[in-house]
Formats: sequence, structure tokens, C-alpha cells
Amino acid sequence: MSDKTTTMPTTYDPKAAEQKWYDFWQQGQFFKAGQRPDAKPFTIVIPPPNVTGMLHIGHALDFTLQDIIIRTKRMQGFDTLWLPGTDHAGIATQTKVEQKLREQGLSRYDLGREKFLEQVWDWKELYAATIREQWGKMGLSLDYSRERFTLDEGLSKAVREVFVRLHEKGLIYRGKKIINWDPAARTALSDIEVEYKELNGHLYHLQYPLKNGSGHITVATTRPETMLGDTAVAVHPEDERYKHLIGQMIVLPVVGREIPIIADEYVEKEFGSGAVKITPAHDPNDFEVGLRHDLPQIIVMDETGTMNEFAGPYQGLDRADCRKQLVKDLQEQGICIRIEDHVHQVGHSERSGAVVEPYLSTQWFVAMKPLAERAIEAQKSGNGVNFVPDRFEKIYLNWIENVRDWCISRQLWWGHRIPAWYCESCGEMHVAREDVTACAACGSTSLRQDEDVLDTWFSSALWPFSTLGWPEETEDFKRYYPTNVLVTGYDIVYFWVARMIFTALEFTDQIPFKDVLMHGLVRDAEGRKMSKSLGNGVDPLDVIENYGADAMRYMISTSSTPGQDLRFRIEKVEQARNFANKIWNASRFALMNLEGFTAADIDIKSNLGTAERWILHRLNETVREATRLIDSYEFGETGRILYNFIWDDLCDWYIEFAKLNLYGTDEQAKRATQSVLAYVLDRTQRLIHPFMPYISEEIWQHLPHEGESITLAAWPEYDEALEAPEAVKEMELLMDIIRAVRNVRAEVNVPMSKKVELLIKPSAEAEAAIVSRNEEFIRRFCGTSMLETGLGLAAPDKAMTAIVTGAELYLPLAGLIDISQEIARLEKELATLISEVERVEKKLGNVGFVAKAPAKVIEEERAKMTDYAGKRDKVLARIEELRS
Repeated sequence: MSDKTTTMPTTYDPKAAEQKWYDFWQQGQFFKAGQRPDAKPFTIVIPPPNVTGMLHIGHALDFTLQDIIIRTKRMQGFDTLWLPGTDHAGIATQTKVEQKLREQGLSRYDLGREKFLEQVWDWKELYAATIREQWGKMGLSLDYSRERFTLDEGLSKAVREVFVRLHEKGLIYRGKKIINWDPAARTALSDIEVEYKELNGHLYHLQYPLKNGSGHITVATTRPETMLGDTAVAVHPEDERYKHLIGQMIVLPVVGREIPIIADEYVEKEFGSGAVKITPAHDPNDFEVGLRHDLPQIIVMDETGTMNEFAGPYQGLDRADCRKQLVKDLQEQGICIRIEDHVHQVGHSERSGAVVEPYLSTQWFVAMKPLAERAIEAQKSGNGVNFVPDRFEKIYLNWIENVRDWCISRQLWWGHRIPAWYCESCGEMHVAREDVTACAACGSTSLRQDEDVLDTWFSSALWPFSTLGWPEETEDFKRYYPTNVLVTGYDIVYFWVARMIFTALEFTDQIPFKDVLMHGLVRDAEGRKMSKSLGNGVDPLDVIENYGADAMRYMISTSSTPGQDLRFRIEKVEQARNFANKIWNASRFALMNLEGFTAADIDIKSNLGTAERWILHRLNETVREATRLIDSYEFGETGRILYNFIWDDLCDWYIEFAKLNLYGTDEQAKRATQSVLAYVLDRTQRLIHPFMPYISEEIWQHLPHEGESITLAAWPEYDEALEAPEAVKEMELLMDIIRAVRNVRAEVNVPMSKKVELLIKPSAEAEAAIVSRNEEFIRRFCGTSMLETGLGLAAPDKAMTAIVTGAELYLPLAGLIDISQEIARLEKELATLISEVERVEKKLGNVGFVAKAPAKVIEEERAKMTDYAGKRDKVLARIEELRS
């Protein structure tokens, strides 16, 4: 799909280009894996976004980084697979659909399980299609023929296989334990689905009376409503204060139940009163104490956080209301003797935001220690994954070394239903890969499947291999697994990365990916986390609509450093758009001078001038560095060197130098310049393509080229033959001379339209030869009426002087400016600067200002003073130079 060079529009239109080229790429199936059977495979599986809504700017960062990697590897000749997919997201998606139903005055129970799930599937189809459309808008080079969903039939088969195998090994079990309970969503949560927030609360000191009437024992709690479920008070066995009370009974206030005083080393003698209330059904530590002492487990609230029949007079109250009423009653009875302000960490549900309740419940668990041990051994032996940055390895190991059993059952309807059946006749439980229709123990067909579904992270943990066909030995699994790199945010190291590693080792005997590239969060311009409440979120589609996908991609990828948060600034997107326009304008100029020039005409070996050899050398250096940096995932640095090469070397220097040959009469020199222009622009588009896929394809199609699409063009390689250090030395001297002369012109307000006299005194014969060979360039770009060079030149009177490496430059001022007028102007400027310096010095000398002003303001004032003082000194030096 190629256009004639003459049809390249004056300005670049992202909207027109983006849809055209994405359709072209899809029709050509350029992103489909398996078309290079002899090439080495390279695989990325996308971290599947949840089908809960639209993609946000964090997704845009995550996906753009992956696309940069996969596009580069595709151009480097790999058989690349970037596998797309979405996650059913269990509780998050169910919550969204239930909110929608509530707006209609309905609940899931009104619909029933089957009808409710139909609604969720409709939601999934809508948002999966939306996400797919957004992927396209971002220009992602995904293989849609292999798209997966975590509730697909194949993935469901993998989930059951893993569940059954772990159950057969005793690593999945059903038991009664204290778990994190979300009373709003009415489901269990795993430890890492709980967000801890520091809240201002209270510590309530309660006096429990001894049964024998001899006194009291004081305990303290932050959750007085749970006292209704107390089944003991514990003290340390060596605590002399309480040794005589061990074994005695207490009458629990309000409910009047008799509970024992027990001794347990769990209690810290030095903390508080040294006596703690034990509530086995509502505290994980108390639960363990209760098991050791065979204490009853009394649950005092139901699944919604409402107090139940064991709460006595508070039955039917919400837990928060119960607390208020209970504390009031205990104060009146003289049992609550003191209330202290207390700052503590309170767990909240990551999904619903509700305060999490530690709750005794029968759930399914994964025994994590045996699985974690293998992952730890792999990492410590050097056979684990490579974290980028490497500091995340320590974070990962710290978590997995201290991991607790994972609660995997959820009291939801949307998700992978637990493959366990209970016989209603004999009570036997069956865990199986296929649906069970008859009891193996008694033959009864009266079976009931477990109502719960699996934690969404259970299926996500299998993503790198379940998406490729496991447990079947598919061709894709054999070729593309293990994958090469996982790109993800640092906030889900525990949720997802660790779980993928230990499941992969258990079921495939291999790590699931070689590298894990961790990126940070996208924050607003002030560094705040983006949220609905702050209204500071950024919709990537809005950015694309206003600035184009390339500008957004370039900004967001090159502003990021591995493992660090980045600030989203729209000004940087505007800069990226300006960069795209710079590339466009440079290419358009070149193409106007390549009329009739073809790819076969390109010859970068013959008749090359200094500028041509220099730009090829700089391109070669850029290729080497860009390749190294992309391989190291240093996209910010890659962007910087590409920007510098394209904007400075190519556009601001080489294209200007090239005009002399393009508009000149030397046909050989013109053909050499055309060849170099075509070659360098072609390679430049290839280098920038992973970052800016659309504009690079548009330009490349206009350039002399071979091949169907830049997406399949070969990645540029470093070529030692293009090294030209002598040309670099020559060009650096020329550029230094030109810059210096232009700076002097600017300082004395002489426009480029006004010719100047220039005298150059080279420092040695080599520099003299360079100046002599390039007099035409110097005359053109310095705007000289007279150019004189010589090793023995003396500095003329009344001349501006500039020193560069390899030469001294003199610009006689006579006829250029009125020296007395220029001195007067500079003296006026000097007075202003002196005044500014004095003003800032006075401000910084004010003790009151320095004491009260923010550090940032003081730093800004100091920077101003340094700037003003520097300008003052330069103007003073200029005045002295003019006077002398």
C-alpha cells in the first residue's frame, strides 16, 4: 500500500492516518503469530484488563510499553505473539452489574442465578468489545485470532485441572477459619484484597467482673461489639499479676455467659493491662488461641454485618450502631471505664470499600507453603524470573517467604464455580474434572454442586499457559511457552505476579516468563493518584482524539522509568505532537527532493561528503544505543536519544547542510545526498515506529522502500562500516563555529539577513584544512560578507570574540551596530538586573519570610537570584568588552 511521494499532505492528520493504517494492518494479518516458522519465537501475554468498564490511562501505559517491545522484536525477525484477552474479574464485575440492577429496583436474588449470569455475560460482551475498540485506537499490534477470556471453555478446563490436581495432592482443602469478610459484597476476600487505611478510632477499656465477686480484670479493645462473642480472657503464664486468677471464671457483661481466664504465651505481658479478650470467631489470632484451648467459636453477626441472636439485646442492629449503643450501655453500667483516642490500621475491601470483618467461615483454601518453597528455591538458585528494576525481587521474595494459605472461595455467582459436589444422600464430597452426576460412594444421583466460585486471581494465575492451550500439549503451548516478558504495574506483584510464578512451576515445571518489567502508576500533574472523587482521571481516548495516538504513546512511554510513577502532563503530549510534526515536515521536505528516486537508487558508499558521512555515523550510534536501551526496557532514554538525533542532528543540521547539494549543480553530490536522505529517513522511521506506529507507517509508505509495511521492515542494525570519526570531528568544528557566530549575532541583535565579516584563526593545520574545505558551508550558515582564515591572524580592534574547540572567531563590529547605542542599551538592562538582584537578596534576608514561606518558594527565589546575578555579570562583561 504505497502512495506517490507528491501526494504527501502539507500537514499530518492523525485521525485520517490511524484508522487507515490499523485497518491495513489487520487486513494484512501482520500481527498474526506463526508466519515465521523458522524464526525464534517471542511471546507476551497481555495482562488482561477487567471487563468492568473502559480502559484508563494506566492501561495505556502498560499496553504501550508492551507494544514497543513486541513491534521491535517483530522487526528484529522474531516470530512474535502478543496474545490479547480480558478477565472476568469476579467480584468487581458482579458489583457493577448489581449496581445496575439496583437502579432498576432489583437484586440478583430477584433474578436467580441463571438469569443474573445472563445479564453479566451481556455486560461482558459489551465491555470486551469496547476494550477491543480501545486497543485499536491505541494502535496495539495484537494477534486477535488468539484472543482469550478467563471464562472461556479452554481456560475453564485448565482451572478445573489445576483445582483437582492440587486437591488430590492435599494442597487445596476445605476448612473453617477466620477469613476477611466483605459484608457489603457478602463474600470472602484474600489477604491481599484488603486495603489498610489509617483511621482515628478509640481504645475501649472494659472491666470484666470475676464470678466469685472478688474483683475485675481489665481488657482493652478497638471493637467492643465483638466482646459479645468472647469465650475467654487470656494472660501470660509467667505474669505474676494474674497467676492466681488462671482458671477462674468471669461473667461476660451484657450476655451473662461464664468464660474462663486462660494462660497463653501469645499474650504480651508489657502491652496494655497484660490481659486480652479472646474472640475466636472474629479475630485470626484469637482463633488460633481458641484452637489451642478448645474454646467455643461464637459468631455474633451475620454475613451483612448485622448482629445476630448471639448478640443478645443488640440483635438486628448494624455492627456500627451496635457499637454505639453497647458502649453507651457499658459506660452506664460502669464496665467501660475509659475511652482513649487511638490511631489504627483498619482493613477495607479493595472492591466495595466496606470495612472488612474478620469472620469465622467455612471456605476453600490453597496450602501455600509447599508451592511457595519451589518458587523461592528457583529464585534463589538463579533460575527464577528477572525483575526490572531488580529491587522488586526482594519485595516478591519477602511476600512469598511469609505467605499464608490463600482463601480461594468467593460467595459470588460470576466466576469459575468450584468443581465440588456433595451427595445429599450420604454426605460424601466429590471433586472432579467433569460434572458429577452420581455419587461414587452410594450411587445416589441427588447431588449438589458447591455454590461458591473461585477467586478471580485463581484463573488469572494460570494466564501465561492456560491461554496457550494447557493442559493440552498444543502447538502454541509447545512453541510460545514460556513467555518472554511480563509488563505490569508494581501494585499487583502479590495479587498476580507471584501467583503466576508458583502455579507455572507446579504445573509446567518452568517459570512463566523470563523478565518482569514493573512500571509505576500514572499520576496527575501534581503527583496525586487519579480517582473519580478528585475528578483528575485522564481518558486515553480523549487524548488520542485531541493529539493523536502517536503523541500519547510517545509521551507516556518516554516519560516512564521502570518501577517509578509518572506524572501525566498535557504539555508533554503537546511536545510529542510537535515532535511528530517535526518528523513530518522534515520528511516532506526530503520527499520533494526525491522525485523519481527509488529504493534501488540508494547508494550510501559513493561520493559522500563530510555531512553525509557524519549523519550516517550519528544514525549508526543511535541505532546501537536505541537497540541497547529498548532491550534494557529503558524507554525514556530511548525516546531521548531518538528525539535528539531526529530533531537536532537530522532536522536542524543535516537537512540544512543537504540543501546545498540538493539545490546545487554537482549531480554526483546531489545523488549522494538524496541516497543518504532516503536511507536515514527510512531507518529513522523504523527506529521511531514502535513508539509512533502510525506516522512512521505513513511516512515510510511515501519514502522509497521495499516491502509491504513498516511493521515487517527489518530493525536497523549497527554497521561498523558507517563509523566515520574524522567526519564527526570535522562536523563538530563546523557546527561549533556556526553556533558561536549565531550566538554573537543574537547577543548584539544582528539579524541573519545582515551580512557580517568573520575572521577564523584555526589552532592547528588540521583545523585550518577543515575550515578551508568547508568555506561554502561557513559562508552560508554564518551569513558572511567576508571570510578570512589563517593560522597567524591577529584579533582586530572592536571585534566580538568567540572561542570554540579548535579555533578563535572574530567578528568586527564596525558597521554592524552603533557601539555607543549598544552600551546605553546594555547599561539600562544592567540597572534592571541589579535592581532585581537587590530585591531578591532583600527578600531572602527577611527572617520572617524565610521562616514562614514553603521550602519550594524559597528555593525558587534563590534560583531567581542566581539567574539574575549571572545575567548581570554577563551584561557587565559585554559592556566592558564594548568599551575596550
